[in-house]
Amino acid sequence: MKCLFSINSWILLATLLLVSACSKQVGEPLNSGDNILAFGDSLTYGVGAGKGQDYPAQLAELTGLEVNNYGISGETTGQGLKRFAHVLAKTQPELVILLEGGNDILRGQNLEQTKQNLSQMIKIANQADVQVLLIGVPSKSLFLSDAALYGELAEEHSVIFIADLISDLLKQPQYKSDAIHLNSAGYQVLAKKIQDTLLDAGLISH
Repeated sequence: MKCLFSINSWILLATLLLVSACSKQVGEPLNSGDNILAFGDSLTYGVGAGKGQDYPAQLAELTGLEVNNYGISGETTGQGLKRFAHVLAKTQPELVILLEGGNDILRGQNLEQTKQNLSQMIKIANQADVQVLLIGVPSKSLFLSDAALYGELAEEHSVIFIADLISDLLKQPQYKSDAIHLNSAGYQVLAKKIQDTLLDAGLISH
């Protein structure tokens, strides 16, 4: 009988077991020595912000926690999925902030596949006992609002969810650097909203 697992499959399994062994159980508050993984595309990387004004840097300043910025400008969810498990194992976070999918939407990619890619990332994090905070991304429409798939994912996986914030910020010129990116002030609002959401969820304290 042929082995059903490829070498890559075994590596992924070993990676997930390693992260699981080192991670906090879902629902536990974060401690001062814990770290957060900010994962996504240009909105995570900080396109449009001044130096050190991306939202992960501002969130780190607000919370006093280490926030690792693993945003790649222009990345799709398919590309993100390929690197997600490796980044998770490398950073060993207690929380992942997932903000991705805008490039899929802008390029007219199949949104069901986008949803599946994001769902797989959430599953990988869950299997490693890493908590997830999902942030919605606007759909391509005249009146900006989150693509429906984000709310569906939040409900299906019972993850913490920030809805319509990116959409609302992009409607206000004072918070954006161009049609699809925030400026330093916009990223500051995003970081503050994430902090407030984590406070409300009991994951951090004042």
